Amino acid sequence: MTSLSSTPRRWAAPPRPVWEEEPRKAGLAAKGLVLAGACFAILFPLWIVVVTSLSSRKTITEAGGLVVVPKDITFVAYQELLSGGQVQRAALVSLGVTVVGTLFSMTVSVLCAYGLSRSGSLGHRWILMTLLATMFFGAGLIPTYLLVQALGLTDTYLALILPSAVSVFNILVLRAFFMNISQELIDSARIDGAGDFRILWRIVMPLSRAVIAVIALFYAVGYWSAWFNASIYLTDQDMMPLQNVMIQIVQKQEPPTGLAQVIRTGQLSPLSVQMAVMVMALLPVAIASPFVQKHFKKGMLTGAVKG
Repeated sequence: MTSLSSTPRRWAAPPRPVWEEEPRKAGLAAKGLVLAGACFAILFPLWIVVVTSLSSRKTITEAGGLVVVPKDITFVAYQELLSGGQVQRAALVSLGVTVVGTLFSMTVSVLCAYGLSRSGSLGHRWILMTLLATMFFGAGLIPTYLLVQALGLTDTYLALILPSAVSVFNILVLRAFFMNISQELIDSARIDGAGDFRILWRIVMPLSRAVIAVIALFYAVGYWSAWFNASIYLTDQDMMPLQNVMIQIVQKQEPPTGLAQVIRTGQLSPLSVQMAVMVMALLPVAIASPFVQKHFKKGMLTGAVKG
């Protein structure tokens, strides 16, 4: 009968390599302090932004600006911003551009990466070299603007998607991941009569959920945070995304349409409106990131290092 003392413990830490020294208490304490300091440096400004957005005009006036300690919590700023007007319209524009742009970018990137990952595909080497060249050489802003203008995309939502729809880096990461999928698995599907599109949909994509989730997050964050394309391709203020409206409110000190009267009457502080818009811009990314975080190690490291 095996004794309990000889039974291996599953929760025990794996053995350390012989050349690696045991961590000292001072080193562990220093690491903990550094991590705690980094977390504080990241979370404390976010805490100030959220608390200030929920503070009344009286609390902000007493604090002399940004509020650290919550007091007299109120949601008036969010209620006014979401009750219609420029900010709500801009948030819907950003959401629509992000969803449509991410779907379009992922479709093009996955198809391109899969084609380049098959060594026997037509012209894959020349196409790959052309894509790599675009990472080092670009036409510049003026030719890009003239091209968008010649295509009739100015003052359209397509101008917010097409000029930055595809990232060569993301295609290379997807390609490297696809190349690590067992060739025998793909060959067996071909023997069963499956074509390339069916192999991609039924085999390659289910096995690549980690890297696809990470790349989709990259595209989504890029579209949600983008402001430059809108600033040069759009002239209609009603079409502006949330980031551009936030720039007008925070940097140019221009109150959003519909809130100027509320601010003048003293019901709202301009600072609380600015912080509320910043929270609205940060919230979607903060919600989506934890769900994709678990895929980062497998998706990015495997796709970028192997192949």
